[in-house]
Amino acid sequence: MENKQLHAIVEGHVQGVGFRYFVIEKAHNLKLTGWVRNRFDGAVEVVAEGKPSDLEELLVFLNDGPSGSHVIDVTSEWLPAQNTFTLFSIRHSE
Repeated sequence: MENKQLHAIVEGHVQGVGFRYFVIEKAHNLKLTGWVRNRFDGAVEVVAEGKPSDLEELLVFLNDGPSGSHVIDVTSEWLPAQNTFTLFSIRHSE
């Protein structure tokens, strides 16, 4: 099965609660590549690549979030994989 890219924006109380580290852990466990970062508008942005089934599982985790967070909305889009990432990392805020 061909890899895909998931681009997601997570809104709610998602900064200052370990959300990026939560995403990193889940992405590593699912063997995904890409990145996560805080946005200046208070949201968290995620770009992940891998098998569609693993990306769907990550999307479930994004909707739940870690304890202490409160996810209000997750906007996501599916794109063709770019295959430019070698790992999953935290990026600096936009």
